[in-house]
Amino acid sequence: MAHLAVAPESPRTAAAAPTSPWLVFSIASIAVFLVSLDVTVLYAAFPALRAGFPAASPGDLSWVLNAYTVMYAALLVPAGRFADLRGRKRAFLGGLAVFLAASLGCGLAPSVGVLVVARTVQAIGAALLLPASLSLVLAAFPADRRAIAVSLWGAVSGLAAAVGPSLGSLLVDHGGWPFAFFLNLPFGLIALVRGARSLEESKNAANGAPIDIPGVVLLVAGVGAIALGLVRSESLAWSSPAVAGSLVAGLAMLAAFVGWARRATAPAIDLTLFRDRTYRWINAATLVYGIAFAMMFFSIFQFATGVWHYSLSRAGLAASPGPLLVVPTALVCGRIAVRRGHRNMLIAGSLVFAAGCAWMAIGLQATPAYATGWLPGMILTGLGVGMVMPSLSAAAVAHLAPNRFGVGSAVNQAVRQIGAVLGVALAVALAGRAGATVAAFQHLFWWQAALAVGVALLCLPVDTRPRA
Repeated sequence: MAHLAVAPESPRTAAAAPTSPWLVFSIASIAVFLVSLDVTVLYAAFPALRAGFPAASPGDLSWVLNAYTVMYAALLVPAGRFADLRGRKRAFLGGLAVFLAASLGCGLAPSVGVLVVARTVQAIGAALLLPASLSLVLAAFPADRRAIAVSLWGAVSGLAAAVGPSLGSLLVDHGGWPFAFFLNLPFGLIALVRGARSLEESKNAANGAPIDIPGVVLLVAGVGAIALGLVRSESLAWSSPAVAGSLVAGLAMLAAFVGWARRATAPAIDLTLFRDRTYRWINAATLVYGIAFAMMFFSIFQFATGVWHYSLSRAGLAASPGPLLVVPTALVCGRIAVRRGHRNMLIAGSLVFAAGCAWMAIGLQATPAYATGWLPGMILTGLGVGMVMPSLSAAAVAHLAPNRFGVGSAVNQAVRQIGAVLGVALAVALAGRAGATVAAFQHLFWWQAALAVGVALLCLPVDTRPRA
């Protein structure tokens, strides 16, 4: 990744003092942390949402999570183009403002329907600011320091996704589910004010293109229909016309998206990226990993609160050893992967993650046994996440030309979010209802272990070893 570069930017005035790269990084990191946090923080809040809206079914409540993730995934790449065309600072600050306003709307929502709409708007803001934040960071650092900056930027995202459920549980237990959204407001406002004062505008109109509206619609509708079918399978039979119809319609719309993207001038997802063998396999692994990651965090909080009857705060504390291991593991393993390639790290990390899920499937019973049943599983999955998540992001762009780094990274992030949608839908279908049995959760943990082994197998063809 040492060859990273950005396309020529709009000139800056000679009199303007350059902004410190680390100041730009800190502003971008606050916003990225909040966006990544919001993808996972509601896994812990799901029981509180169920109590706050008792008339809503688990399937209905799952759309509080999935509406955000579907829209976020579909808009990441078009939003990156918008930032190139209209200005990275403008996209970053505008997206952050939309994200914060929608966060306030989420916390004040009087019904599940209003909450889902507010989450959808929140996702639009998140999609606008995330690609712009990476472009701002790349533009702020000299070429020889961009690889380090991007690695740290990815670590911030991974840390937020990992600690989201634990932090969310503490907030929700003491302040109710709205505080999972109100958390964004003070920190987001700091980033908004500092960004308006300190960030410098940059554009690259050559990379900008009109937003692919038909492609975005097909992608959102396809992923959403598949998620709807998976969620409804819990209350209806898999052979139900409603379930089967949703799944078939979703697959048909995704097939239509592929056909459209092959002909479109500037599609929502550039399929030519997948001509690279490593990129194809890494994104397949990213999709499967996204499913397993979302299922794991959803299931551990449902198990701790529903089977062991832990309070949300206690469940968050119980889950914290795993997330605390993610960043130090990522930093150590990232340095090794830069020198030796990512394949061995990805395979080893996936198998460690699988071992943690298998341990919980075997060791967790109706009687609480934290030290012997829960803690080893948290440690193993935390190590696995730290080894896999940053390596997937880095390997995805290892073979891309510098001018395709942004779009290649955005596509990889979008694929992971689509996996998260499917993971939440499967987890809700298997163990999302109140009173789910130990056997249902054991089944869910085995699913996660199998998916993690699948990630390891998908990474076998990956080759990102440094080239002479």
